[in-house]
Amino acid sequence: MQLTLLKCKLHRACVTHAELDYEGSCAIDEDLMRLAGIREFEQLHIYNLANGERFTTYAIRAEAGSRVISINGAAAHKAQPTDRVIICCYAAMTEQEAALFKPSLVYCNEHNQVTGTSDAIPAQAA
Repeated sequence: MQLTLLKCKLHRACVTHAELDYEGSCAIDEDLMRLAGIREFEQLHIYNLANGERFTTYAIRAEAGSRVISINGAAAHKAQPTDRVIICCYAAMTEQEAALFKPSLVYCNEHNQVTGTSDAIPAQAA
């Protein structure tokens, strides 16, 4: 059986650009992509904390060190600069692989500077 698990995420990244007249995608600072483990052209699920929009696109590289998160093409209607988003990638794996797997979690501030990393999410308290 194949399971789909969270592979990696950029948590609370800040949208820096929304470019309607650009080939559809999401440009992400290459340093952030590398740290999270996001591959160029990999499918992304983006969850907008500002307006509740949820959409799927793919990753392209933005200049390393630029801290760019640019929502492009039709998806630019779903996010605006300063919106905070969660950018996730998922992976299919066997139950045996899933038992050993740890996701790459990268936490960002409003300037897309990394505030922390982890491979686990604490249990939610009641």
